[in-house]
Amino acid sequence: MSGHNKWANIKVRKGAMDKKKGKVFSKMAKLIEISARKGGDPVTNPSLRMAVDKARSYNMPNDNIQRAIKKGSGENKDGTQLEESVYEAYGPEGSQLIIEVITDNKNRTISEVRHILNTFDGRLAENGSVKWNFNQMGVIRVDKSKISKPIDEIELLMIDAGAEDIKVFEDMLEIKTSHDNLEKVKEALKKENIEIEESGLEWIAKNEVDVSEAGKIRIEKLFETLDENDDVNEIYSNVNL
Repeated sequence: MSGHNKWANIKVRKGAMDKKKGKVFSKMAKLIEISARKGGDPVTNPSLRMAVDKARSYNMPNDNIQRAIKKGSGENKDGTQLEESVYEAYGPEGSQLIIEVITDNKNRTISEVRHILNTFDGRLAENGSVKWNFNQMGVIRVDKSKISKPIDEIELLMIDAGAEDIKVFEDMLEIKTSHDNLEKVKEALKKENIEIEESGLEWIAKNEVDVSEAGKIRIEKLFETLDENDDVNEIYSNVNL
């Protein structure tokens, strides 16, 4: 669920789902549960709607989704209390990271994250020392092979719906919006019968940096290790991969 090199990660992760469904579904359940605290109806709770859409993109069973919603909304209780945190950090070669976690034990999680960062020449950063270089935006990704209309026509429709930036890659269309326009742009895509591969709020670096080949390998390993942690939900960086 890491935010770096996102499209490649989506395809790799979904291809490996059979090997680690339990871990991915557990992370999705936490995200749904904490989002459902603002209300258990995805229609009136945009945060929950995004969480449910994300879980469904990973083929999470509806029964699992409903259990997480009931747990978060208070219908089902088990005594645990989840909290969201955002850590700022530096990675190899001075790269900047934003790490989103959902945990029932902040002390345990920050200790584990610190240990992983230290293992890969990284460290936790002071609040604000990294986040200044990132904007939180709505991001939608679509498989180009599933778009039947001309891309330039779809681009115009998305701009009319509120898209702020559209990038066309070899096999993917990436659309960036403000937080407020994310659902509006998603609805515009659905009206065109375009399947959304992934959507949600992401931290987008204002300025990316290049690192050495050795640095890229080390950063990839750092992301993989962080992603294996049960409490780490998303990871973003300013590295141009």
